[in-house]
Amino acid sequence: MFTRRDFMRTAAATAILMGGPMGLRRAAAQQTLTQDDLLRFDPLGQVTLLHVTDVHAQLMPIYFREPSVNLGVGEVEGKPPHITGADFLARFDIPKDSPECYALTNVDFTALARTYGRVGGLDRLATLVNAIRAERPGNTLFLDGGDTWQGSYTSLQTNGADMVKAFNALKTDAMTAHWEFTYGQDRVMEILDGELDFPFLCGNVLDTMWEEPVFESTRMFERGGVQVAVIGQAFPYTPIANPSHLIPEWSFGIRPDTVQEHVDNARANGAEVVVLLSHNGFDVDRKLASLVDGIDVILTGHTHDALPREVKVGKTLLIASGSHGKFLSRLDLEVKGGAVTDYRYRLIPVFSDVITPDPDMAKVIADLRAPYEAECTRVLGQTDDLLYRRGNFNGSFDDLICQALLAERDAEIALSPGFRWGATLLPGQDITVDDVYSMTSITYPNAYRQTMSGEMLKTIMEDVADNIFNEDPFYQQGGDMVRVGGMGYAIDIHKPMGQRISDMTLLSTGEPIDPTRDYVVAGWASVNEGTEGPPIYDVVSNYIEKQGTVSVPENSSIKIKA
Repeated sequence: MFTRRDFMRTAAATAILMGGPMGLRRAAAQQTLTQDDLLRFDPLGQVTLLHVTDVHAQLMPIYFREPSVNLGVGEVEGKPPHITGADFLARFDIPKDSPECYALTNVDFTALARTYGRVGGLDRLATLVNAIRAERPGNTLFLDGGDTWQGSYTSLQTNGADMVKAFNALKTDAMTAHWEFTYGQDRVMEILDGELDFPFLCGNVLDTMWEEPVFESTRMFERGGVQVAVIGQAFPYTPIANPSHLIPEWSFGIRPDTVQEHVDNARANGAEVVVLLSHNGFDVDRKLASLVDGIDVILTGHTHDALPREVKVGKTLLIASGSHGKFLSRLDLEVKGGAVTDYRYRLIPVFSDVITPDPDMAKVIADLRAPYEAECTRVLGQTDDLLYRRGNFNGSFDDLICQALLAERDAEIALSPGFRWGATLLPGQDITVDDVYSMTSITYPNAYRQTMSGEMLKTIMEDVADNIFNEDPFYQQGGDMVRVGGMGYAIDIHKPMGQRISDMTLLSTGEPIDPTRDYVVAGWASVNEGTEGPPIYDVVSNYIEKQGTVSVPENSSIKIKA
């Protein structure tokens, strides 16, 4: 139930986000939105936590559209972050056409993007972080929630080295991980042994032989005279969501009992504040907070959710900081008698056009991109339509990928994974190599072509649907629904496993999918070792160059049943 107290706290948090009584709206309307508006904050207490997560290797400013569909099931149905669009605006009292509307929803996205411009960029992020550090020099911790080293042309070419150097330059205090592991065990350890300047905290990763910790779990920091323990929690389903053969000697898991042990040890060693730097995903962390005692703050990641206020579970604050460098979270904590007694939170949108780039970070970025700049900015074609990824069932760039798979691999049906990462393109915008790689840059990119029976297709669809819509968050193994080209279907997310998918139809003929017939299927990102086929980024690039200008009509082939 949403109480009056909830309303008052929401109103206060939204006022903080908006920078004052009229906030960013008035400033934007007067074309006077400034860096100072974004940084305005009334400091509190002794500790300031700064958090980014799921940057996905985006060094430069981008556009990024929030989802129009983000469904929850069971106890979380209709709760943040499972509200979008106009419902999100109403819940958080955000007016349409405002900077907050643009930053936090999909509403009127194209028009607002042309008004407010790009978001993110690590040189802009550095400006904000450095300003807050200057204001709170002995009080600030800057923490990275992972999914940082993967997601761009330069990160793929350098095996993540570009992002390691960039976050070293940001003077990051600690990080945890997920997609980082897709570079493989040897590369991860190589980075940790000589390239990374700060702790890599993954307390839930064990070796498969001895079940001993692979990485450091906890680091203690003193800030403002307060002992702060940061515990790292890597994505628990990495060997399922990504190829296990890349990390054969490491096991993962949520491991609530292990998390409790880490918390208890931190408290025993004098921690007055305990922070879980997590890549579990929001709903997993919401459940974990109800099972583990003694966590003050969970800085959550993986699901890319951006919420303008905290969610409280018992005494634990959950903070969701979005993705792609689009937001910086600031959480100030007052600590008395070894406990958190008060807090103040602001989700800061990184509006690139109103933030002065930090010159040192701008040089770092320019140097990192210099060997690749010509290829990164090479134009492949243009788009007539808004191209985005984020959403439970499809995104228009995913539909474009499926178009490419069907055409370039001569297939009847295309399957594309439900990844959440990737920048948005506005109608009329050039499509560059950078843009394609922001959607496809992985270390297992082969675009396969094979036959699958209709029965197998149904099994795949049901398995993925259960990973997303199982009512127990601990059984949700990440990502969104597999994207499909050449086939339509209906889904009822409230049905049990094996009964959610129906009305599967081959779009080219309008005929129902026959369980006994074999279909030619093209896809990519198979977790199976030895998958053959051209890299997906080449497949998509070739298709766009042949088309010149691409059009992606609204996808009406997926029916969501109530």
